[in-house]
Amino acid sequence: MQIAKIRGIELRYEVLGERGPFIALQPGGRRGAVSVRPLGEKIAEAGYRVVVYDRRNTGGSDIAIEGDSENVVWAEDLHELLKSIDALPAYIGGSSSGCRLAMILTLRRPEDVRGLLLWRVTGGAYAARHLSNQYYTSHIEAAQRGGMAAVCAMEHWTEVINNNPKNRDRLMALEPQDFIARMTRWRQSFDAGSEHTVIGLSPADLRAMTVPACVIPGNDRVHPRTPGQVAHRLMPNSEYHEVLPEDRMDVDVAFEDWDAKEGLLAAIFIDFLRRQQRR
Repeated sequence: MQIAKIRGIELRYEVLGERGPFIALQPGGRRGAVSVRPLGEKIAEAGYRVVVYDRRNTGGSDIAIEGDSENVVWAEDLHELLKSIDALPAYIGGSSSGCRLAMILTLRRPEDVRGLLLWRVTGGAYAARHLSNQYYTSHIEAAQRGGMAAVCAMEHWTEVINNNPKNRDRLMALEPQDFIARMTRWRQSFDAGSEHTVIGLSPADLRAMTVPACVIPGNDRVHPRTPGQVAHRLMPNSEYHEVLPEDRMDVDVAFEDWDAKEGLLAAIFIDFLRRQQRR
């Protein structure tokens, strides 16, 4: 992967494809680019340039815990990354947290976004509680319990350190109380928007996004069908498709089900993109 130096950090990225409009894809959670690369390859084969990358604090990119909102920081990083490779405006796609990132970028910098590819939209009371703990509270408690060494030992940070060993020094350089304060700010920002049907986006926010959008709902506890349906209903220029009509409310994310439908997911997005180009 290539390295872009932006906003004081290094992001690892790759451009799949050699021609056509640019598309940036973001996975869910704090997962790295590897989880969306297969989908990106399928879209690139249809004549697009697809940017896949490790967001800060994921994959092999740098760790930097800054700002008041994790998703806003990610959105601004994406703006700078795409600007640095002359890829703006672009279609922005994302799943789960990547979906929130895509929509937040659209609200903050609408001139950057030609259209949206959204799947597994997050929402609901279970998702709000579960993700607040998974993303923030568990990390705060680790620092309280065992300082930054305990944070480094967590599964996510261990993976990021293994991908980029200098990230251990970045984490260990933080005082535990400083780390706790930064994570607390991120949690407060997340919780402030968690009451909305689409976490982090109010109905007014959704109505304000007028770019063309392709919305595919989720089918599990963290990504139930309703948030995707609400996003489609409120976003004025969106279309709606279902890839997995059966609900899996026994799991947080039905990864195997989605992996099996990746070809269909790509086909829906490619059809959407081609119709936008003809307009």
